[in-house]
Amino acid sequence: MSSPVWVITGASNGFGLVLCLRVLRAGHRVVGSVRSKTKAASAVQQIEQAGGSVIEMDMTESQANIASKVQAIGRIDYLVNVAGYSILAACEDISDKEATLQLATNFFGPLYTLQAALPAMRAQRSGTIVNVSSVAAKDPLPACSLYSASKAALEAASESLAKEVAPHNIRVLIVEPGNFRTNFVSALADASPDPATVAPHYNDPVGIVMRKFLTVHGKQIGDPEKGVERIFEAVTGDGMAGHLAGNVTRLVLGRDAFQRMKKSSDTFLHDLSLQEESATSTDFA
Repeated sequence: MSSPVWVITGASNGFGLVLCLRVLRAGHRVVGSVRSKTKAASAVQQIEQAGGSVIEMDMTESQANIASKVQAIGRIDYLVNVAGYSILAACEDISDKEATLQLATNFFGPLYTLQAALPAMRAQRSGTIVNVSSVAAKDPLPACSLYSASKAALEAASESLAKEVAPHNIRVLIVEPGNFRTNFVSALADASPDPATVAPHYNDPVGIVMRKFLTVHGKQIGDPEKGVERIFEAVTGDGMAGHLAGNVTRLVLGRDAFQRMKKSSDTFLHDLSLQEESATSTDFA
């Protein structure tokens, strides 16, 4: 039997690069995608030296372009959508260009990749799609409105997709990371406005949150190697998280993410408990 084939977007750094190298150590085949091989030369070298291959694919490309690149790979056993980024800004201040780019990268790009992979997965009657989201989708913070919205859209689509493809023996897993020590925050600083430019009426809480985010680079609690190991286990069925394979919709990564999601879920259940009478009162008698 041939080795499983993984397609991993966002392979230039962070979770994407670490996962590529972990999968290759397991003896599986990897095709990683980066926006620019030139700009991601170090990652490309690491992946290729470990036996993998790399393609150029920008998640903001057209549906047709992404489809042609993904379908040219052939068999795909695991598609992992890691590529994504965030801007920090007050919701009121986000420009059309910023909003469009955020949604194109974090939602439409992953949508187009999974659409392109599904025909082959259906034909082989097996496959796993992993969409890396964020705890921000379930617990949005101030200054994170568009990022949270893009990830929430990805999660909703993933949940519906999971029900659609289950009869074809295809699994869908949503990954919910907290703060991990990757370059995410440094990229955040590059993509976001200076916190000093936040209007006074939004300094609390937007400006406060922005400044806090931009000071945690290199201090995040999450270890990317451990986070990637849990993803690999939850997908393949081996190791500590192996029992979760096929049994959970979401894989929560990080003590901070777990605590935030639990608090958010408890708040939702509390709100729901207050509304049974009013909610059911709207039915026809």
